Amino acid sequence: MFIADTPYAKTLRDHLVRSVRFAIEEDLGSGDITAQLIAEQATCRATVISREPGVLCGREWFEEVFRQINPSVELHWAKQDGDEICANDELVSIQGNTRSILTAERIALNFLQTLSGTASLAAQYAIALADKDVVILDTRKTIPGLRLAQKYAARVGGCQNHRLGLYDMFLIKENHIAGCGSIANAVTKAKEIAPDKKIEVEVESIEQLKEALALPIDVIMLDNFSAQQTAEAIALNHTEIKLEASGNMDLAKIQTLIENQPDYISVGNLTKHVTALDLSLRLQD
Repeated sequence: MFIADTPYAKTLRDHLVRSVRFAIEEDLGSGDITAQLIAEQATCRATVISREPGVLCGREWFEEVFRQINPSVELHWAKQDGDEICANDELVSIQGNTRSILTAERIALNFLQTLSGTASLAAQYAIALADKDVVILDTRKTIPGLRLAQKYAARVGGCQNHRLGLYDMFLIKENHIAGCGSIANAVTKAKEIAPDKKIEVEVESIEQLKEALALPIDVIMLDNFSAQQTAEAIALNHTEIKLEASGNMDLAKIQTLIENQPDYISVGNLTKHVTALDLSLRLQD
């Protein structure tokens, strides 16, 4: 998979370039003094391997780091985003200026291992629901500055994206409802503000669900509903409105909801409980 395969490719590419530039600035500062131990014109070959299994993600971030530091460094990939990888798999070989490779090493690996960790976790959820007609969605609970990168990684792992930010759809939650006075008031106002945008409403009870089902909205989020409540909500829904289960979801909790089959299950853990994949770069003799 590549960035070009996403519906927000241009925006993601712009974010990628800026996030890499910032990462280089915070690490490089006034210069890499340790790399100066190496002769200025020295060249080498290096490889990146995985020390554990997972799903690769972040090639284009890795490449952008080297492009900004020294575009003459050559990268030759053995894997692409979305590939399953095993411990000791060689992911990419690198040829070029030794100083540049060592300066870029940690920054490039940080992106690759973090996004691979996100994709690997997303793959676990996608596999768990592979034979079910349920879509796993990510959320906005992302690492600051890596929103679109992690959402891309969730797609690489086999899940789908919820809204990208606060701008592309309405998500009317408990505090919005309280501020507007009712669900109906909030939905009416949303239709006035941006009639072309999708509207999702969060409900915390069957009573609120019944109110929301009578309104012109697209999705209802069932916040922390039990399996029994979820089944009841699905039975009550005779509309075209989609139902989304949400609230502290993990693989164990999802297993209790699968048979009810809501349309969507949103999982904040996909992007907030991520452990970076263990990757290593080594210079070759």
